[in-house]
Amino acid sequence: MAAFETCRVLSVHHWNDTLFSFTTTREPSFRFESGHFVMIGLPIDGKPLMRAYSIASPSWEEHLEFLSIKVQDGALTKHLQNLKVGDEVLVGRKPTGTLVISDLLPAKRLFLFGSGTGLAPFMSIIRDPDTYERFEQVVLVHGTRLVSELAYRDFIANEMLQIEGLGEEIAAKLLYYPTVTREPFKNEGRITAAISTGKMCKDLGIDPLDPLTDRAMICGSPEMLKDTATELDKLGFEVSAGIGQPGDYVIERAFVER
Repeated sequence: MAAFETCRVLSVHHWNDTLFSFTTTREPSFRFESGHFVMIGLPIDGKPLMRAYSIASPSWEEHLEFLSIKVQDGALTKHLQNLKVGDEVLVGRKPTGTLVISDLLPAKRLFLFGSGTGLAPFMSIIRDPDTYERFEQVVLVHGTRLVSELAYRDFIANEMLQIEGLGEEIAAKLLYYPTVTREPFKNEGRITAAISTGKMCKDLGIDPLDPLTDRAMICGSPEMLKDTATELDKLGFEVSAGIGQPGDYVIERAFVER
C-alpha cells in the first residue's frame, strides 16, 4: 500500500442520479500540476481497487476534489457513490497526465472542451493563476446530455468570481459555454457541431477558432476525444505528440487507452 495515501472524505455532493463529486484531505507532500489525474480507490475484498480520476481541485487548494459518474454495477463506482463524510479512500502518490498547459505552444486563447466528467481537469485549470498568465482568454466548453449534468454550472458563473486574488481575472478572461444534447437549453447540440458550424464562437461573440492564435485541450469519452480532435485537425491544429512535446492541442491519453 506504499503507493497510496489514505485520505479522509470531507464532503460529498450528488448532482443528480448519475453524477456526484467528493472532496478529501490532502497530504502536505502531495504535489500535482493542474490537469493531472491520479489513481483513487477503495480496499475491496482486502485488495486496493483503483481507477484513474482527474483532480478537479486547483493545485493551491488544501483539499482534493473528484467528479464521478454513478455506475450501479461498476466495480469501483458502485462503492464510491455511497461515500459518507469521514470515510477513507486511497489516493495514489504519483499524479500524471497529458492534459497540462505546459504541453501547449504559446497562443492568445485557450479552449477547454470537456464532455460529462471530462469537465473535472478543467475545473482545476480554470482556477490556476498560471492559466491566465499564459492566455489572454480562456473558453470553457462543457457538453452533457442533460441540464442536471452540468456540474459546477452555478459555481463557474458566480462563486469562482469571488476567489480572492483571482476572481477579477477570471471575470475578465473566462468564457463559459455549456451545451446540452437531450433537453431544451440555451445552447443545444454536441461540442463537435458547435465547432464545425461555428455556432459556439458566434454565440460567444468571438473570432473563429484559428491554430495561429488558439490552443485547445480535450477530455471526455474515447468517442468524444476522437471526434473533437478530428474537428480541430480539419482546422489545421496539430496535436501534442506526448508529455513534454508541445502542440496546438492536447488530449487526456490515459482515458483514450483505458
